Amino acid sequence: MATLDTVSIAILLGSLLILAGILSSLLAMRFGAPLLLVFLGVGVLAGEGGPGGLRFDDVTIAYAVGSIALALILFDGGLRTRFASIRSVLAPSMMLATVGVLLTAILVAPVAKFALGLGWTQALLLGALIASTDAAAVFFLLSAGGLRLRPRVRATLEVESGTNDPIAIFLALLLVEVLSVGGLSWSAALATLFRNAVLGAVIGYVGGRIIAWVLNRVTLPQGLHAPFVAISALVVFGFGNAVHASGFLAVYLAGLIVGNRQIRAHNSVIAFLDAITWLMQIVMFVLLGLLVWPGRLGANLAGAIVVAMALMLIARPAAVFLCLWPFNFQWREKLFISWVGLRGAVAIFLASIPLLVGLPGAALYFDVAFAVVVSSLLIQGWTVALSARKLDMSFVRADPAPQRVELDLPGQMTREIVGYPVPANSPFLKRGLIPNWARPTLVIRKEEILTPAEAAPMQEGDYVYLLAPPEKAQALDRFFMESPVPRAPAAEALGDFFVPGTATLGALADIYGLQVAGDHADVTLADYFTEQLGRSARAGDIVALGTVALLAHKVDGGKVTNVGLQLDEPETAATLSGRARTIYGNLRKKLSR
Repeated sequence: MATLDTVSIAILLGSLLILAGILSSLLAMRFGAPLLLVFLGVGVLAGEGGPGGLRFDDVTIAYAVGSIALALILFDGGLRTRFASIRSVLAPSMMLATVGVLLTAILVAPVAKFALGLGWTQALLLGALIASTDAAAVFFLLSAGGLRLRPRVRATLEVESGTNDPIAIFLALLLVEVLSVGGLSWSAALATLFRNAVLGAVIGYVGGRIIAWVLNRVTLPQGLHAPFVAISALVVFGFGNAVHASGFLAVYLAGLIVGNRQIRAHNSVIAFLDAITWLMQIVMFVLLGLLVWPGRLGANLAGAIVVAMALMLIARPAAVFLCLWPFNFQWREKLFISWVGLRGAVAIFLASIPLLVGLPGAALYFDVAFAVVVSSLLIQGWTVALSARKLDMSFVRADPAPQRVELDLPGQMTREIVGYPVPANSPFLKRGLIPNWARPTLVIRKEEILTPAEAAPMQEGDYVYLLAPPEKAQALDRFFMESPVPRAPAAEALGDFFVPGTATLGALADIYGLQVAGDHADVTLADYFTEQLGRSARAGDIVALGTVALLAHKVDGGKVTNVGLQLDEPETAATLSGRARTIYGNLRKKLSR
């Protein structure tokens, strides 16, 4: 009976810890605290060195849970990444994810050697442990701050953070093996790296295709589609590791393949992975926090802070500027990408490997990595939103996102039902704006179900349901947002809503299904106005982009800072000036080439 009681108490305490982590996330969202730091804090306080006094030193369990959690997080990241959004940033992102990680580790090594009294191999190992970034921490803070990054910058950070873990893990495992058994053949190491990467990519591609094929061809019981995808992702990860390939790269690519194919139960898969990855992050961070001994951190705290400062202010910026030098990034973009290189789960997870294999001085790696992560989250984490605004990398969305309902339609995968409440000042209600790929199907008004024709005209408080492609459902949000009325709109203003001049043509094309030349995807609207007009822009200038008419609403120093949009209006062409019609014709000729 004593054994059963012990198990019951362990379940109770574990559940309470996870519950504390979930509730603490509300504080993180309220005060903008880095979420990873909150979860780690819960684990530290509950651990043997904290007031909770729980004894936990099973590194094997922590490593296993961390592996599963990271595999699911990477799969979920790949699942949400669109090929269209990463195609233009694939080369710079991969440069950051490979050469950038290696440069960061090399630049940190001399500082670690002299600040902590390590040998060169030990110092390089420490550099490898803290060389990769943590996407979960970065984008939680950006979303909590209500910020939307420039598409190019956001895509670069997404792809880098999703693909830089494998190289960091490989370097860490390689150096741990060197310190454990001695001897090193760099040619053999490079051959192993190439083999692991290529084999991992193949496994990920094939695994992703198999998952999508089975999901679409096999009739699973209702509710099992999402668990099937999650478990299949772990199978891909486990198989990759079992054949000594890069399991982390394999599972990320599998998610990328599945996410860019039409699959059954798309929305339930996304919702399930949202919940499971959130839970796995909490469990992993709390367990890693339990492994920390606060009283032991003091011995190497000063050296760890020196390493953290060198990482944030020297190593990461130098690696970013060198890697992005050939790719025509602005200095502000490179500076922001440098500052957003937060360290998080992967660093502490990798630092548990020396503990797992019993490497001499293993506690030092774990303690220093923990201190570096905390420093990064405290200093960089709390200033991400501020740096984004100061460097003009984002704009704030003051209008809250509408309540969106998504329903899968069994029997086909190209359309789903998307529902919204209709607010008073939304573009849909004010002007009937809706993209041509969305079709209203029914309206609910005062608990009565109506067809769109019966419900016409739409009223505030209606609930409208539309047929739309699953991958474009989120793009419908802006048509059902409360749009503030401009203070001084031009008489010929085209927009019921506005976008900043820093938005790119590629971003608009993705949202509204337009065709944009490949070399114009990263061109901002401000530059597009200058290019099309052949002169500095003036307030009231109009240019066309496919079926979208663009109005220069606000101009500063000849550069458009605020653009009004008009979509799918049949009378638009008739109201454009002769100059705008000429521009539109030239644009169509250019895009048709």
